[in-house]
Amino acid sequence: MKIVTYNVNGLRPRISQYGSLLKLLNSLEADIICFQETKVARQDMTTDLITAEGYESFFSCTRTSDKGRVGYSGVATFCRVNSAFSSNEVALPLSAEEGFTGLLENFQRGIGIKEDEMPAKVESLQGMTKGDLLKLDSEGRCIITDHGHFILFNIYGPRAQCDDAERLQFKRTFFNMLQKRWESLLTQGKRIFVVGDLNIAPEPIDRCNAGPDFAQNEFRRWLRSMLVEQGGPFFDVFRVKHPERKEAYTCWSQCTGAEEFNYGSRIDHILIAGSCLHQDHSLESHNLIDCHVNECDIMTQFKRWKSENMPRWKGGRNTKLEGSDHAPVYISFREIPNLLEHNTPSLSARYVPGVHGFQQTIVSLLMKRQISAELKKDGTSQLFSDENIIVESCKTTSGQRLDSKKKVRHSGCSQRTLSSFFQKQSSHGADVVTESTDTSLSQVDVSERKTNSPCLTKVTNLPRESQEVKESDSPKKIQEIKETDSPKETPEVKETDSPTGTQEGDESNGCKMFEVSMIPFTQSQGDENASGSSEKEKNDAALLEWRRIQQFMQNSVPLCKGHKEPCVARVVKKAGPNLGRRFYVCARAEGPPSNLEARCDYFKWANSKSGKK
Repeated sequence: MKIVTYNVNGLRPRISQYGSLLKLLNSLEADIICFQETKVARQDMTTDLITAEGYESFFSCTRTSDKGRVGYSGVATFCRVNSAFSSNEVALPLSAEEGFTGLLENFQRGIGIKEDEMPAKVESLQGMTKGDLLKLDSEGRCIITDHGHFILFNIYGPRAQCDDAERLQFKRTFFNMLQKRWESLLTQGKRIFVVGDLNIAPEPIDRCNAGPDFAQNEFRRWLRSMLVEQGGPFFDVFRVKHPERKEAYTCWSQCTGAEEFNYGSRIDHILIAGSCLHQDHSLESHNLIDCHVNECDIMTQFKRWKSENMPRWKGGRNTKLEGSDHAPVYISFREIPNLLEHNTPSLSARYVPGVHGFQQTIVSLLMKRQISAELKKDGTSQLFSDENIIVESCKTTSGQRLDSKKKVRHSGCSQRTLSSFFQKQSSHGADVVTESTDTSLSQVDVSERKTNSPCLTKVTNLPRESQEVKESDSPKKIQEIKETDSPKETPEVKETDSPTGTQEGDESNGCKMFEVSMIPFTQSQGDENASGSSEKEKNDAALLEWRRIQQFMQNSVPLCKGHKEPCVARVVKKAGPNLGRRFYVCARAEGPPSNLEARCDYFKWANSKSGKK
């Protein structure tokens, strides 16, 4: 049996990278796959995100409405099975639980708990209220699955800056709560497997730039206290198998390009505790590691940076790196016997109500049947979709072919549809309907098709909230893109980095690379020929102006002292007196100070602060 833990840094982009969820799961070649940082909100769940043939899945999503945490975090466990029913496979869990306090489980079963009453699973924890417990489980950081021979914890540990007292307390309580749950299970003779991104590098060997006080951090001390070497119950399986391996990292700062020089930290772990599965425990050498673990290692083939990539300082800065900023970690077992026949637990995604794509509502089904009957009565062909219903008819009159598309309106419903909010009447009366999706900017239905299309737009790697294109009645504006210190009207926008990478983990990935290439709008109505030359002149003038601005910006960018190369501009995003202020650093990837090809320590503030948004 093989278990894989992987911080995917967003499940949607990983599925897009591999083409489908099934292909992503199969690429990991494991029986149990634990994802962290899925970033899937409960209301956004669709079948293509949570179900794959041959796998049972279990999700925990963010429930909090706190600023900056909506639709964030999230964990998911996928179990590869031959059958979800009457199965004796160990990969198929006997039971599953969202969170670890017991409150969410009680809510799902409809069991109420009094305000001053604690769940039986955590009743030993003093000083905790019901609200405190709910807050721990509200960020979608834990899924527990019971596989008979062991109980598996899929954990996404919180990250906290040293000056954020509230998050430090949350992280402290989170791990103390987990420890109480583990201790309770161990006293019952259970075996516990803990996998996931804990956001803690326990030893200096697990961190690229560990300082003299590195080991004194309270969370590192806590994690080490849980290990067998210091009297705890858990084995750090990777370190047991590779005690002296250096530069064995699982996470790298994507903003600084640290992956290029393997300058990261090991914060993704697999911990196991409990006795071996053999009946004879008389031998002292009997333990889970020696008896059942074949190997545990980092799956470096999933790193974004490949050896054939062009280094940033040689022009590879704009190269798009696909993949997460984490690498998966796996553990393989031997001699794990089968279980008695059992069925998939009720927490399985197959039973989650209201997931888009599983089934239609009665109202939508009856409505589509009614429209279908009306269309068939009129002798018109139809094309249905979940979001919009379009009628397409083709008739030939007097030797001419007329293609038209009409938007069906339901006379029985006076409420406006979602797509109607995006309709806009052009000066020539054409109906344009634009619908935002994850993969395309707009879908346009026009009552009469012209020979030339009104515009061509190409957008790559834009954040979802930035994917908006607004048409203008006069074709003189290209597009306005609001980004730090970027021109408001530009035919091309290059990457802007965020200030610095995080020390441990990557909950605040502020660095997004994007590039927008625009082709100016051209008029496709009757006066196209008359205004074509003037529009070309305007576009040429705008292009020359933008080139002038680019040249000016290049001339104003300082050169780093270490390599005499143009620096890169970044913006302070941390709260404080310098919030929003721009500065320059070496454009090369972050790496060891001894490596002359890595980023030098050049730093310079920009002349002025950028305006606060």
